[in-house]
Amino acid sequence: MSRENVAEAEPQSSAVSWRDYYELCKPNVVFLMLLTSIIGMFMAVPGMVPWRVLVFGNLGIGLCAAAAAAVNHLVDRRIDLIMARTHNRPIAQGRLKTVNAAIFAAVLGVAGMAILLVEINALTAWLTLASLLGYAVVYTLYLKRATPQNIVIGGIAGAAPPLLGWTAVTGEIHGHALLLVLIIFVWTPPHFWALAIHRRDDYAKVDIPMLPVTHGIPFTRESVLYYTILLFICTLLPYLTGMSGLIYLLSALILGLVFLYHAVRLRFSTDPKLPMKTFGYSITYLFALFTALLVDHYLPVTPQAVAGWLGA
Repeated sequence: MSRENVAEAEPQSSAVSWRDYYELCKPNVVFLMLLTSIIGMFMAVPGMVPWRVLVFGNLGIGLCAAAAAAVNHLVDRRIDLIMARTHNRPIAQGRLKTVNAAIFAAVLGVAGMAILLVEINALTAWLTLASLLGYAVVYTLYLKRATPQNIVIGGIAGAAPPLLGWTAVTGEIHGHALLLVLIIFVWTPPHFWALAIHRRDDYAKVDIPMLPVTHGIPFTRESVLYYTILLFICTLLPYLTGMSGLIYLLSALILGLVFLYHAVRLRFSTDPKLPMKTFGYSITYLFALFTALLVDHYLPVTPQAVAGWLGA
C-alpha cells in the first residue's frame, strides 16, 4: 500500500476504556524491561535491595517506559492502521484521540522523572530520560524510517533497564551493569528480525525499511544466525569476568544452544512457522537467562565448591 493509501485510511472510532490506555503502555514490553531492571538492582548488591529503591525505582522506570510506548503509538498511528499486527491499536482505530494520548504520555513521563529525581537519584533519572528519548524520538521518529539497521542502532535504548536498575541502587555506572546492557543489545536484532521476517509484507506496505524488506529474507535469516552466535559469546562474559558462577554458566550454555538451534533451523529451512517460533523462544530465552543471573547471584556455585562436593 502506498503512502497515499496510508494517509487515506480511516480509523473506526468507538468508546474509550481504561484498557485502551493500558494497551497504549505496551504492558508486555514494559514488564520484560522491568524484569531486567529489577535483576540489575539485585545484581548490584550482595544482600537485599532497599524497598524504597525497589518500589520507587521500578515505578519511575516503568512509567517512563510506558510514556515512550505511548509516543510510539502516536507517531505510528497511520502505519499501525495498515499493518495486520497493529491495526487494532487504540489510536489507529480512533478509540483514543491523539491529544488525549499525548497528554497521557506526557503525564506518565513527567511522573516517572519526578519519582526518579526525588526518590532515587539524578543519574538514574537522566539515563532513563535518555533511554526514553532514544526510543520515542531517535528510533521511532527517525531511525525506524531511515535505515535497515534501525533496530541495531536503536536497540541501545531498549537495552538500558539493567543499567538503570543498577544505578538506582548504587548511584554509579559499573562495568558489570554494562555487560547486562550488552547482552540485551546483542539479543535485540535476532529477536526482532525473526518477527520482521514473519511480518515482511506488512513493513513493505508502509515503506518501513526493515532488513527483510531492504536486503531480503535469506540475508535476514543469515543475520539472525550471526547475531545469535555473537549473543552466545557475549552471554559467557558474566562468568568469565567473575560476575556470575556455574549456575549461570550452565544456564547460559543450555539456553544459548537452544537459541542457536532455532537460528540454524531458521537459516536453512523455509518453514513459515519458524520465524515466530524463533521470536517466541527469544522472549523465553531472555527471561530465563536473567532469572538464572539472579538465582546464581544468591546461590553461587564455584568450581572449588563442586570439587569439594566430589571429594577432589
